[in-house]
Amino acid sequence: MTELFAYTDGACSGNPGPGGWGTLLIARDGETVVKERELQGGEPETTNNRMELMAAITALETLDKPSSITIVTDSSYVKDGITKWIFGWKAKGWKTASKKPVKNEELWKRLDAATQRHDVSWEWVKGHAGHPENERADELARAGMAPFKS
Repeated sequence: MTELFAYTDGACSGNPGPGGWGTLLIARDGETVVKERELQGGEPETTNNRMELMAAITALETLDKPSSITIVTDSSYVKDGITKWIFGWKAKGWKTASKKPVKNEELWKRLDAATQRHDVSWEWVKGHAGHPENERADELARAGMAPFKS
């Protein structure tokens, strides 16, 4: 049975500053890689958290049909935001527990909408710890940022 994984990462030079996101999509049959696709992009003035969100959003929006997918991220912000915090934010009209507007609300809404089409599992991995696919996603994010760095 083929399983689909998206390894996602964001990068920023300065926070805010030029940033990039990277996504490594891998379809596996057991340990065998059946298909692989790399995606990247960036913005001239952004934050690391926005780029982490864009990597996950792009992974889901790129899929042509509803899929079962595991998104692997080194961002606790993204994983906890989409699996825990978002329910309270939505219930409170996109306000935090301290009644402040949720940062990156438009991206959280976009990620929430993208997850509705798919059966998504979320996994967290420690960044910059030698995880090969996470390291590749980081390389893609840095490449996505490159055109915007001076």
